[in-house]
Amino acid sequence: MRVICGFLSLLLAATACAARAIAAEPARVRVVKAEPTADWNARFNNTEGWIGGDGVFSALLAPQRVLFLFGDTLLGKVSAGRRRGATMVNNTVGLLSLADPHARLRFVSGSAGKDQPAAVFVPDEGGGWFWPQAAIDVKGRLFVFLAHIDKTGKDGPFGFKQIGQCLAAVDNPLDEPTAWRIKQRCLPFAEFEEKRERLWGAALLAEGDDVYIYGIDDRRKQLGSKELIVARAPRDKLADFDAWRFQHDWQWVATPTGEGGADGFANEFSVSRLPEGQGYLVVYTDSGLSDRILGRVSASPAGPWSEPVVLYTCPEMAGDKGVFCYAAKAHPWAVRGNELLISYCVNAWDFGRLFDDNEVYRPRFVRVTLGN
Repeated sequence: MRVICGFLSLLLAATACAARAIAAEPARVRVVKAEPTADWNARFNNTEGWIGGDGVFSALLAPQRVLFLFGDTLLGKVSAGRRRGATMVNNTVGLLSLADPHARLRFVSGSAGKDQPAAVFVPDEGGGWFWPQAAIDVKGRLFVFLAHIDKTGKDGPFGFKQIGQCLAAVDNPLDEPTAWRIKQRCLPFAEFEEKRERLWGAALLAEGDDVYIYGIDDRRKQLGSKELIVARAPRDKLADFDAWRFQHDWQWVATPTGEGGADGFANEFSVSRLPEGQGYLVVYTDSGLSDRILGRVSASPAGPWSEPVVLYTCPEMAGDKGVFCYAAKAHPWAVRGNELLISYCVNAWDFGRLFDDNEVYRPRFVRVTLGN
């Protein structure tokens, strides 16, 4: 009898191990088709008011209302293909009604008085400015991760550095953004050292009773060295940092220790359920700056993640050495069947070109059809 019981115990243990292995095996995905989508590109082709911006995070505020969040934004008019005289503010938002398929995107900035535009999100202290990151609506409250940025004194498109990180809570997100009641809390476990950065809020995913919070861990601070990291918190305790748990050796621990998982990531990306399939998909620009938009899949929202698959190759960099592509991410609320809506940004190495060339510094959208 003891032999039989022992055999059954081994069999059950082996079965459990096999089940865990199957559960951890990455899902599979392939690209059937990927092409620009004219209707979405047209929504961001204004010639007056909001005339350019990057970031392009989005969140569903209500069943028929979508919020877009932009980083540095150009406001003004387009004349003869140029944006001369445009004003740049550090962040703006956009609102879109899904009830009408032909609805226009409405852009909103803050106000500095006397008809002067300003950012919607402004640091309570510490100077510098905010660039919005991932956002999520939880039971009628909007949470937005904010990268606190300041100048480095260096010239060029990367003359900035991140000096902090905050989580903003908006109690009235369905009101006009200029009337939002915004409360800011700084993350206690983000790191901004000379030889290491650990950042959060690159992507968010609500799953069951939890919100998964994705970030990057960069120990080498060179192109391609950013590793994906993940934490999770109960939905109703996202702003309670003591309730966060961090993945370490495939367990959830109370302190953000250990290294990240897959590398080659960017400071902003998306994680979402695979359309019409099992598993999860992360979408990002290869190493942060590239013409390649990559995807990795997993059976779990916390990984492990598969090897990357090229979802789309941005054409802009092939014919123009003066531009670069970045900030690729999917927008899960826009999934149609097995199609993803993915955005990316195109910027110029020469800052002055943003004002002289209306074709750069606008979001680009593509639809990617997936198959198993």
